[in-house]
Amino acid sequence: MVMLPEARFDPIAFLAKVGEGRSITKYGKDQTVFFQGEAADAVFYVQRGKVKITVVSEQGKEAVVAILDDAKFFGEGCLAGQAQRISSAATMAASVIVRIEKAAIVRVIHEEPTFSEMFIAHLLSRAIRIESDLVDQLFNSSEKRLARLLLLLANFGKDGKTEPIIAKISQETLAEMIGTTRSRVSFFMNKFQISQVGFHRLRRPHRCPQLIAECGAARSVVHRVSKAGSRDAVGRSCRVASR
Repeated sequence: MVMLPEARFDPIAFLAKVGEGRSITKYGKDQTVFFQGEAADAVFYVQRGKVKITVVSEQGKEAVVAILDDAKFFGEGCLAGQAQRISSAATMAASVIVRIEKAAIVRVIHEEPTFSEMFIAHLLSRAIRIESDLVDQLFNSSEKRLARLLLLLANFGKDGKTEPIIAKISQETLAEMIGTTRSRVSFFMNKFQISQVGFHRLRRPHRCPQLIAECGAARSVVHRVSKAGSRDAVGRSCRVASR
């Protein structure tokens, strides 16, 4: 009797189908996935779309801590003993999101090394990003933080290449992400435009700002941003348009 080789586990195929402990939900724009303070009993995966993670302080001040796009996990704090959500998650565009119950994802992490590698890579990437964000917040000016954020939103330097994207992001959201005010973000946008370094704002009434980032030759520009200041370096790599 000929023994057929066992089919290799495919984590992407696993996340693309409904199964035990897994469900897939389609969300419209600006719909809530979970609220801060809810029970943390599942991990989520963005199959397609864009999700904003926010935190609200006891004083009612809101901060955006992450914007996630395709193939990103979120809500993984439940795996580390987090009983309640410490943040809220909401869609920024039409999205398809996979919900994986805590017991189901713990089981597949233990049983499937391929999935474990994928999930560990995600956690390491998230930890590096959080560390970089903290250093940026502690040592850089608001202007440099905004320049870095625009590059990150453009996936600048991801996998050794740049990826032009179009994402509708308001100036209020940008301000919440870098810890400043909307007026300061508007001032820096105008400053970039006046300096003619590549940031252009197309004024169209009654439209939320739209980020159009077209990045060129990647990692060296990020290095120049950190050493020489934001305007010259970023200007050669990105164009921002507000709609």
